Amino acid sequence: MNGDGFADLLNEAAARDPEGIYARFNGAPLTFSELDRRAAAFSSALEEMDIGKGARVAVMMRNSVATLAVIFGLARSGIAWVPVNVQQRGEGLRYLLGHARPSLIVLDEDFGGVVGDASPVRTLAHGPAGALDRVLDSGARPANSPTMQPDDAFAIMYTSGTTGRPKGVIVSHRMLRLAADGVCLLTGARKDDVFFVWEPLYHIGGAQLLPLPMLRGITLAMVDRFSASLFWQQVRDEGASHIHYLGGVLQILLKQPEAAGDRDHKVRVAWGGGCPVNIWRAFQERFGVDIRECYGMTEASSITTFNDRGIVGSVGRPLPWFSVDLLDAAGLPVRPGEQGEIVVRTSEPGALFPGYFDNPLATAQALRGGALHTGDLGSHDAEGNLTFHGRMTDSVRCRGENVSAWEVEHIAVEHPAVADCAMIGVAAEIGEQDIKLFLKAKPGHTIDPAAFSAWLAARLAPYQNPRYLAVIDDFERTASQRIMKHTLSTRLDDCWDRNTMADAR
Repeated sequence: MNGDGFADLLNEAAARDPEGIYARFNGAPLTFSELDRRAAAFSSALEEMDIGKGARVAVMMRNSVATLAVIFGLARSGIAWVPVNVQQRGEGLRYLLGHARPSLIVLDEDFGGVVGDASPVRTLAHGPAGALDRVLDSGARPANSPTMQPDDAFAIMYTSGTTGRPKGVIVSHRMLRLAADGVCLLTGARKDDVFFVWEPLYHIGGAQLLPLPMLRGITLAMVDRFSASLFWQQVRDEGASHIHYLGGVLQILLKQPEAAGDRDHKVRVAWGGGCPVNIWRAFQERFGVDIRECYGMTEASSITTFNDRGIVGSVGRPLPWFSVDLLDAAGLPVRPGEQGEIVVRTSEPGALFPGYFDNPLATAQALRGGALHTGDLGSHDAEGNLTFHGRMTDSVRCRGENVSAWEVEHIAVEHPAVADCAMIGVAAEIGEQDIKLFLKAKPGHTIDPAAFSAWLAARLAPYQNPRYLAVIDDFERTASQRIMKHTLSTRLDDCWDRNTMADAR
């Protein structure tokens, strides 16, 4: 483990092994020297635009070689990368860009209209005739190379809020290096291993892999998107030794037709978070891989605990530089088997985030007494292995994304026919949960679920749009008029189902 950061690693690798392979993208190799050249060209362009160390640049791009160059170019310039989920739309996108206040927005050219509606900030587009592509091909190098410190901001990563607006986690260069070190411990990575990368880089799950080729001699085998039908063939073609999962990926792969070649691959380890207990053994036995589950938050350098002992249902024990306490409502430790809030402490200065960008209140709530109060529930067994039990607050984990009830309800109640609404999580066929939204109509109005769902689709990211809609007469409320969500029906047969209606069409 080394918490010194990673900003200079690519430049050093390019000088030491210029033709060494950093990654293969859709099968095409990308060398250290080529990526370093493109990153330097982008850094030079930022310098010409008078965007320097301490600034912020938003990036709304799908995975690509250009995206890698942009991220490394920002890192070498000391400019904070603000990754934007490419599914963001409407108010959510406007809020993020308005709060982050970037000096520039770099985007895939087909997002130009979406971003233009959300922010007046100047843009640089990637595409066949895009200005970004001309920049990356220019070969220019910056005149000045700012000195980088391990605790300088590498990124501001917005995570979905549980009771309010998304919060921008300040991720330092040191934190990303520690995240990569954590991945290596979790996965048992060795030199010449190949990590299959389908997850988007705008998630910490993808971003934490960026230093691995320089740190451990690992090759990243990247594809532009996840495909269940092509997954194992892509893995075989790349000779991958490791695959990553989150959300419902394992369930999706298990639902694919069984084939004689299900074990015809080189994968040793499937690693990630959110493997349901009921499919753990089935996945291992069918595909012949070792499942390694972990727990963590962006705020704590991504990975806090890891399970490399095969204990089904557990997220394991802390990394060497972390410790985990489970505390009750009074702040006292709970007994083994009892649930308490997961509170993370570290022996490595800088492993916990310095705070949320421009949000001192949220920072003070999360960082108390030198520890991160996660808002998550967990329990320990007698040997100290952690089991994760979900969020303490009002959110749903849907297809690998945290979806705040506040975010969805805040938009839904703006519909002219809606008097009030409430969101809960319900059982899902794939992934952790699906979203069910309850709606109360205003007097004299009716709500057509199909039309309302289409209205939401234009204002929410796809993963935020509820699958189930239930129109009800009224809500049960507390004395202070809060909706009693625990009384809402979790049934799936008493509501409108967007998937069923889509199948019917």
